Amino acid sequence: MVLNHRLKRLHSDRDTLRKMVTDLVQATALANSAVHELKTAALEADTVLNGRLEEAEKFGIELANHVTAGQQLMDKIAKITSLTRNNQPLDDRLAEPNKVQSALQQLAMRPRVRGNAA
Repeated sequence: MVLNHRLKRLHSDRDTLRKMVTDLVQATALANSAVHELKTAALEADTVLNGRLEEAEKFGIELANHVTAGQQLMDKIAKITSLTRNNQPLDDRLAEPNKVQSALQQLAMRPRVRGNAA
């Protein structure tokens, strides 16, 4: 009778152990799936981030080029205005006359454009 009782408990414990092992296998499979999904998401995020960084780098280079061009234009305008103030003739090396006229016309129109927008 005692042996029978112990055998029943052993079978009962074995069924509980099987259920625990089954649950553990399912939990492990779920964890592996989650890890795989996380790796996939990380790779996608890395790809998107690299694309954005490359785009930002291109914009940075383009912006630097625009700043340099703007600085060169400001230097030319400064030379032109200093020569005009001193009543000295414009040097051909500074700018062509039609470019100077165009720049002066654009500068003259700027306050009107801003005034209309306001």
